Amino acid sequence: MVRVAVVDRDLCKPSKCNLECIRFCPLNRRKKIAIELHETRKYVVIHEETCIGCGICIKKCPYNAITIINLPDELEKKTVHRYGKNAFKLYGLPIPVRGKILGIIGKNGSGKTTTLRILAGELKPNLGNYGKEPNWDEVIKFFRGTELQNYFKQLAEGKLKVAHKIQYVELVPRYIKGTVGELLQRADDRGIAKEIAEEMSLTKIWDRKINVISGGELQKLLIAATLSKEADVYLFDEPSSYLDVRERIRAAKIIRNYLKNNKYVIVVEHDLAVLDYLSDLVSVIYGEPGAYGIVSKPYSTRNGINYFLEGFLPAENMRIRSEAIKFHAYSIETSIKTETKERILTWSKLIKELGEFKLMVEPGEAYKGEVVGLLGPNGIGKTTFVRILAGEIKTDEGDISTSIVNRKLEISYKPQYVSPKMFDGTVRKVLMNANSSALNPTSWLYSEVIRKLRLNKLLDQKASDLSGGELQKLAIASCIIRDADIYLLDEPSAYLDVEERLTVAKVLKRIVEEKRVLAFVVEHDVSIQDFISDRIMVFRGEPGIKGIASPPLQLRNAMNMFLKDLGITFRRDPQTGRPRVNKEGSYLDRYQKTIGEYYYIPVGKEEEKEES
Repeated sequence: MVRVAVVDRDLCKPSKCNLECIRFCPLNRRKKIAIELHETRKYVVIHEETCIGCGICIKKCPYNAITIINLPDELEKKTVHRYGKNAFKLYGLPIPVRGKILGIIGKNGSGKTTTLRILAGELKPNLGNYGKEPNWDEVIKFFRGTELQNYFKQLAEGKLKVAHKIQYVELVPRYIKGTVGELLQRADDRGIAKEIAEEMSLTKIWDRKINVISGGELQKLLIAATLSKEADVYLFDEPSSYLDVRERIRAAKIIRNYLKNNKYVIVVEHDLAVLDYLSDLVSVIYGEPGAYGIVSKPYSTRNGINYFLEGFLPAENMRIRSEAIKFHAYSIETSIKTETKERILTWSKLIKELGEFKLMVEPGEAYKGEVVGLLGPNGIGKTTFVRILAGEIKTDEGDISTSIVNRKLEISYKPQYVSPKMFDGTVRKVLMNANSSALNPTSWLYSEVIRKLRLNKLLDQKASDLSGGELQKLAIASCIIRDADIYLLDEPSAYLDVEERLTVAKVLKRIVEEKRVLAFVVEHDVSIQDFISDRIMVFRGEPGIKGIASPPLQLRNAMNMFLKDLGITFRRDPQTGRPRVNKEGSYLDRYQKTIGEYYYIPVGKEEEKEES
């Protein structure tokens, strides 16, 4: 067996504990040192060659800083990179194919960004020997007999030019100055920058400085700049973050349309519908986040995503999840029967003006035990409506009434933007204030929320020291574990990977159904909206100017209305039930538009068909 030991240096605090991990190690007692303090005395070091994997140090560590995993011996031959002793280890690499778009899916911390950096030539793979950087000849020899041999040979010789769209777009204004137009013109090797800017609605901000534009505008700018470069390899790390549904599909279409030539294209994406639409092939990266990642063989797009959802990879004969993730059954009708539901919230026609923007919400009602999704483009009033429900702002016209009497309506609210200033103290303190019982290791909230979002490893960390993704998970967890009558979550999937998104969706849905409470969820990931929503409010209008919100509608009716505006159609995968985007102009796309069924073809009209 190969033993992978990982010590999180941020969590390990030797000066604050009594080092029981060292004192109780059975090998240390026999003078065969398996774990000891690093020479800096700031963290412990585990010697993998002597460690027997007994797990005592893991149990004794009060900060959950130690991870030890046993893996098959044959994996060691596939070690591509390791960051250092007791640090993250990557096994294998996805195989780029000229003329095809390769999608990558996996958990956060499993090595997706590391993979892109290696394929971009920004990080030379050390083949597990972190003490010495190998030369390119060793790297090329390591991949001998595979398509990666020729890829790295060309990369080493400078024959491959790479264009890389990074993950964290918010960092760009720190390092690049100037206007949107100036950046695009500097990047425009292909003479198509203005054409792409027009298609991505960037011409309206052409003369605006980069440091004042929004996250969504920054994302579109970087996609446009990457596509404008003349390159052989195009890498996109999470191109849909910060974008609404309309912009995600538009960006995916543009990437496909402008990269039809014989190029290498690789996309890391957590939105399943976007990944499905963009990719020709899919590789799954699985493993233990922060400890190790293993790259699967490439599968066809449909099979790769389905295997990921089912939790079993047949080519590797590997189970990566204990249970499969299933979406709505193909023939399900999600309209609620109002006569059997108890109304909790009713509102008349609501009007709210904020500067030049005006929101109008049609009269509606919501019931106990249901999740109402809010769907529409950015700047259309979804967050404004949520803030009205939360009591943060008052309407200019109309009112909201509730069936709850003799007590105050309890509301739990996760806002759109999360910052460290929202929380005081440690992660443990924040969660304890939300619901102390959720920190009981025997409770289902602990196992389903705290552990699956990996917050159990951060309990003693200060909230102010967390990363953006960790802060988002803390905000979501503290919202959904709280006892409330109404839960409001504004864009909960931002920064989360697919499994984390689905974990949040499953737990929220279970809370809503079992406690008979109500939830409103603003979400741009169509797959998650489909997974969690009983009914949906569709927001239409002109972003930044006027928003008109429908009452809560049956899922299929709402999706039909929304997708018709976008001019795209979805079908359901018969194996997992997940929504899939039809390629524009395909048989199903044309057929569904003809019969007016943009979301999927209901049973009785026609059996689902694969695209021709």
